[in-house]
Amino acid sequence: MNSPRPMKIGITGGIGSGKSYVCRLLEQRGIEVYDCDAAAKRLIRSSSHLRHQLQELIGSLQKADISRFLLASEDNQRAVNAIVHPAVFEDFEQSGMHWMESAILYESGADKLVDRVVVVTAPEEVRIRRIMKRDGITREKALQWIARQWPQELVRERADAEIVNDGKADLEQQIEKLLNKLTT
Repeated sequence: MNSPRPMKIGITGGIGSGKSYVCRLLEQRGIEVYDCDAAAKRLIRSSSHLRHQLQELIGSLQKADISRFLLASEDNQRAVNAIVHPAVFEDFEQSGMHWMESAILYESGADKLVDRVVVVTAPEEVRIRRIMKRDGITREKALQWIARQWPQELVRERADAEIVNDGKADLEQQIEKLLNKLTT
């Protein structure tokens, strides 16, 4: 008799919500989390095929050029995602990991690869400050990146659980509660 496969969990949240920090806290508990952004960068570096496709589309693989291209239109963003996401999804499936971190879990279709979704949320002003500090960008640019993702409220409605990362709520306590909920 086959034992049931382990549950796969997706962690999402808008840019600046602190989902990567929450994932580091999970990793401190021995939970390995697949980072879709890091995997995309690794796959682009290691795959001449992906690099060639992106070069053909964008004209340059410089970070600033890619950023400009992505922010220019939703069509541009969809075109890049159509190249990168299938490679990332296949890599996740082959990784053997059960937890996945993706800022655009629903937008990318990665939610179909997991059984449960946890959203990390934070007030917009907190997110803006975090993005500006982390990336050294203006408020306007931070707002542009936020606008490129689904509204936090929509993601919260679709998710199975929420972790509030507003700088006040106890993250360790929320993670403990989440892990208990997922294993019972």
